[in-house]
Amino acid sequence: LQGALLPRIKLAGFEVSSLSLADYEMPLYNGDWEEANGAPKAAKELAAKLAVHDAVIVISPEYNGGLPAGLKNTLDWMTRIGSMDQFHKPIWAIASCTPGPMSGIMVMRQLHYILSRIGTTVLPAQLGVGSASSAFTPSGELANEAVQKRADDILAQLAAKVSA
Repeated sequence: LQGALLPRIKLAGFEVSSLSLADYEMPLYNGDWEEANGAPKAAKELAAKLAVHDAVIVISPEYNGGLPAGLKNTLDWMTRIGSMDQFHKPIWAIASCTPGPMSGIMVMRQLHYILSRIGTTVLPAQLGVGSASSAFTPSGELANEAVQKRADDILAQLAAKVSA
């Protein structure tokens, strides 16, 4: 989904920075570990990167009807970093792509709930792409015109919210 959205994000007027949580290794969140060691360097680095952006788009798979453990762990660690600018400065949008037909609705719901609880401004509209095996053209673009329009509408909402 990321590859299909990148050109659309640029067309919506955003400068794009792309990252993968796989590049930010963190231990499982544990208060005792934090007390002994502080927050992991990777959590601090990621929080600093996010805090300087106007918008963040999280694209997540859905695992067994829920949020991937690595994403939840990253969010938990990043709530332990100082000012919370990584959550409070950018406007956040949520997207998911899944092999099943339900388009990641459960992960998007859970992620929206968590982000809202910690004071993040999250767009209410979300982009779910189901049936991933047929959702993209051979060149990696979104195959369905309705999904393309929804993606563009969400990006326009994000741009409007950022510039407001």
